[in-house]
Parts: sequence; C-alpha cells; structure tokens
Amino acid sequence: MEDLYLELNSLLPQTSRDLPLPDQLDEAANYIKELQVNVEKNRERKRKLVTTAALDKLNSTGSSSMSSSVDVFVPRRLPRIEIQETGPILHISLVTNLEYKFMFHEIVRVLTEELGAEITHAGYSIVDDAVFHTFDCKVEDCDFGATSRISESLKKLVNSVN
Repeated sequence: MEDLYLELNSLLPQTSRDLPLPDQLDEAANYIKELQVNVEKNRERKRKLVTTAALDKLNSTGSSSMSSSVDVFVPRRLPRIEIQETGPILHISLVTNLEYKFMFHEIVRVLTEELGAEITHAGYSIVDDAVFHTFDCKVEDCDFGATSRISESLKKLVNSVN
C-alpha cells in the first residue's frame, strides 16, 4: 500500500503533495480527468492536422482518389506549426515530413535555451511519412510578451526551412 501511495504521489503536481491523503486522492482523480481531456483534445487536433494534410495533398495533385487503407498525406508545404495558448501553457503542434524530423530538437532548443520556457511535455509520433510533434510549455505569468515572442520565434524558425 505504501508503494502504491508513493507512486501515486509522484504523479501529482508538486503543489498537491502537501494536502491530507483524502484530498490528495481527490486531487489525483481530478488530475487524471484533466489529463484525459488533454489527450482527447490532442487526438482531435491530430485528426484535424491529418485531414488538412490530406486535403492539401488532394488540392496539390488534383486527384480525388484515396486508397482504402488509412494513409497520411504530407503536403509539400511542410513543416507546419500551430500554437494555442491556454493560460500560462502553450500547446504547440508541429507537422513535418521525415526530412524535417530534426525540427523536434531544434524547437526544444529554442524554447529552453533562447526563450527560457519550461517544457512540460514533448513528444512525437510518426505515421507514414508524417511526423507529428507536440509540445506543451509553461510561460511565466510575469512576462507579458513571452507568448507572442515565443510564437514569433517558432514561426520564424519553421518558415526558415521552407
């Protein structure tokens, strides 16, 4: 039981660890629900990006035939970045093809070294020739221009490889 408690406690945000045990359990349940909502939002964003990529491919080829298997079409205009702000958290989605998979490390470098953002999540998945990168980073509340500066820098970086 002690091991289970310690494992659960390690998954909670730092601020929740000072609460009494019943409150920690409630906090853990809420935190898990919040994570589930974030996963669903990211799945929806990924679905939209795949759909957009497929439409771009159709528009660029002029063809309306699609194979019966699940294919991900990577448009020629890659990489593509999308940045959403939720309070002090920035959600960054980057779609590249395999040729630009180095962008993952470059985005991490720019966020941490140049812009001083704290990355709370970074991951990627590869589907066919498309690489879907996702980043969540925390921006300090006291730095009012940070989100626009980060967005500008990342868009500049992505556009520089086109």
